[in-house]
Amino acid sequence: MPDRRVTVQHTSATAYEAYEAYEQLLEKVRYEGAYPTRERAEEAVRLVLGGLGRQLTGDERVELAARLPFEAADVLAAQVPDVEPLTGWGFVKDLAARSGATPATTRWDTGAVLGPVATLAGPDLVTRILGQLPSGYALLFGRAELVQAA
Repeated sequence: MPDRRVTVQHTSATAYEAYEAYEQLLEKVRYEGAYPTRERAEEAVRLVLGGLGRQLTGDERVELAARLPFEAADVLAAQVPDVEPLTGWGFVKDLAARSGATPATTRWDTGAVLGPVATLAGPDLVTRILGQLPSGYALLFGRAELVQAA
């Protein structure tokens, strides 16, 4: 069942402020991904945040959605989390299969979206999100993948 706890937290913003926040996110993604149009950036945002919504659960999911513009939060929260979480590479391959794009293109899209999302989330929340997800997501969020020595 989708998590709708986040919608109440977004009601204080005016419609114009909410629109502007989403437009700013799309422009950051468009810049990061070097996309030719706003529409292409929005496709990437919907694909990646929809996929992330299938991976995240609990407080991290709710807190991330609360920090995103409403339209982006709605995409994230509308997804039902998968029973079996995917590794970072599995996540990229799943998105590629869903979109019909190559894994290389999908990896590019993922980084272009999750970089600006990480900025909105803040370092503490991103650390908690990465702690919840299987290995391989740190690089997607623009962080080094730290591996513990055996």
